[in-house]
Amino acid sequence: MVRSVALLCFLVLAAAPVEAASHRNRGRRSSRPRSEAALDPARVNDPGTAPTIAMGARGDAVLRAQILLDRQHFSCGEIDATYGRNLRGAVIAFQTAQGQTPTGVVDTETWSLLDRDDAPVLVTRSIAPEDVAGPFTPLPEDFSEKARLPALGYASPLEALAEKYHVSPSLLQRLNPGQAFDQAGAEILVPDVAAAPLTERAAKIVVSEEHGCVEALDDTGHVIAHYPASTGSHHDPLPLGSWKIVGVAHNPVFHYDPDLFWDATDRNKEVLPAGPNNPVGVCWIDLSKPHYGIHGTPEPSKVGRTQSHGCIRLTNWNVLELAQIVRPGTPAILEK
Repeated sequence: MVRSVALLCFLVLAAAPVEAASHRNRGRRSSRPRSEAALDPARVNDPGTAPTIAMGARGDAVLRAQILLDRQHFSCGEIDATYGRNLRGAVIAFQTAQGQTPTGVVDTETWSLLDRDDAPVLVTRSIAPEDVAGPFTPLPEDFSEKARLPALGYASPLEALAEKYHVSPSLLQRLNPGQAFDQAGAEILVPDVAAAPLTERAAKIVVSEEHGCVEALDDTGHVIAHYPASTGSHHDPLPLGSWKIVGVAHNPVFHYDPDLFWDATDRNKEVLPAGPNNPVGVCWIDLSKPHYGIHGTPEPSKVGRTQSHGCIRLTNWNVLELAQIVRPGTPAILEK
């Protein structure tokens, strides 16, 4: 059972955490594709597409690397065909786990390790009835209006499909130019992020403030999973130290109390319903440090790129995977 706690990231009920004071000024994920060069699915799927890539690169090879790493449980967060900080962190973690020199550059040796997975990385999938069943509701900015909704679900089928395939909405549109995403049975091109499930429990997890990540380690100290994370701020720093996992709450509600947050703008206490667009996403992993946890987010594009209010924020799909391999008592080391 997840504890009831109070203050920063608090649980008024067993499955009711709060992490951030105000989400009203956060921009929703854009549905407009950026002006980018067209992607070539054949090149993305071709193991011969293996140029040396590093920070700042974009395009086919970057997309291929992101998907292959995701399938190895070394996540860059939201897949977007851009080589940014989160991808560099995933590459370094993968190289280290494979006994390579951790350069953060995908070179010939790193490609040879990634390409041991030779299944296509882009595949055609039919939009399932449940993908478009909804209801889809544009999210209001005001907390009191959100509190009146039955759930904080997806705002559109595009958003739902993007999260299902770990991809940015704009990249999903680039892969499917002119495609509508609201018709069951329509075929779309998507990253194949289906991966063999992690079969061993984490012996411990390590949260690194410097590297902006959460890593799960086995009992030999080998990293079995890596996730980019937002890990605190100047006002609400990461609570460094050795803690433990207390429990996991799926589909938590959000109890908002403005008196607990330094930057609160909405002044009324509210209870926001569960859903993927809940401020703490679809899962809360409670820590023995009072008021703190690891949780999801309604805005995966901001993970590792913006600060949090003290807690540890992952994408929804990453926190769900992590929740499967931790148990009450799993050590959680939060370090600089």
